[in-house]
Amino acid sequence: MTSAKSITRSTPSSVQATTIVSSLLLTVPTKGRGFTDLTSEAAKFVREAHAGDGALTLFIRHTSASLTIQENADPSVLVDLTTALSRLAPESVPWTHDTEGPDDMPAHVKTMLTQTSLQVPVLGGKLALGTWQAIYLVEHRSRPHRREIVLQFIGSNQ
Repeated sequence: MTSAKSITRSTPSSVQATTIVSSLLLTVPTKGRGFTDLTSEAAKFVREAHAGDGALTLFIRHTSASLTIQENADPSVLVDLTTALSRLAPESVPWTHDTEGPDDMPAHVKTMLTQTSLQVPVLGGKLALGTWQAIYLVEHRSRPHRREIVLQFIGSNQ
């Protein structure tokens, strides 16, 4: 257990939210099951919004794909995450809902286990992600799809 004396934090800062900038849709084509890195698109949106300090929200408008923040240094992490999700919601289970094929219901379960929205702090006009973090769209279906993501920045302008 970490001692309270060894925990540090920076001095809190305050900013008045003076702007809300939204992009109704970021359309992302996927290749099928797997991860698509959205970090550069999110950073571009923040730059175009002339963001100062605030928060970027990303929201995916689907029930069979999701969003996550994960390691961007070792691609084997994404392979292992795909394997883990497949084990948690396998296609081999006799699901009742299979209207769009055997990957349909497992994709819904995987989305329920992950996230449909993310919030990332923006500090000094930049995403406050850690060194090895990236923002990913996770496609849970086996076929390619076009996914829609809403981006919204709330905070101050530079």
